[in-house]
Amino acid sequence: MLKTFPAVTRSARLLALLSLPLVTGIPLMASADSGAAAASAPEASASMQVPAKGIESVTSREDVATVQARLEKALEAKGLTLFSVIEHEAGAEKVGMELPATHTVIFGNPKVGTLLMQCNGSAALDLPQKMLIRAVEGGSVIEWNDPQYLANRHDLDDCKLPLDKIGGLLKGLAAEAAGQ
Repeated sequence: MLKTFPAVTRSARLLALLSLPLVTGIPLMASADSGAAAASAPEASASMQVPAKGIESVTSREDVATVQARLEKALEAKGLTLFSVIEHEAGAEKVGMELPATHTVIFGNPKVGTLLMQCNGSAALDLPQKMLIRAVEGGSVIEWNDPQYLANRHDLDDCKLPLDKIGGLLKGLAAEAAGQ
């Protein structure tokens, strides 16, 4: 059964959101060195090189459609399964809003993904793998989750997983899609 809560005024919700960082100890605004702060957070190991916020990226001078076509071709060549593509700008248009070309390509290898989920079922929250391709000035950017970040997030440290191999594959796919 779905629980319902009494109506809360917009100003009360805003006040609650603004006070949340103070209660949790999270800074309200990101600073220029927020990547360094993220790397020193308790959940990050000092011995691991994890990108700030766990996001890897590659840029391309090509548009989103060209990069996506290359990515799909690379996925097929590697024997990976393309599950879906979400075109976020189409969703924005349906609600009368605008968004530059922003596509999430969802793909994976069930044999490898299953290993991660067997180690800790919560890994399924981040699987299958995704790459975001979005338009930026002068081309597009491809972004994806660093596998080591996901391993940290889901406490997969005790499992023998091919994280370096997965990371290399993802970087290679992104570089190929970017035309590098």
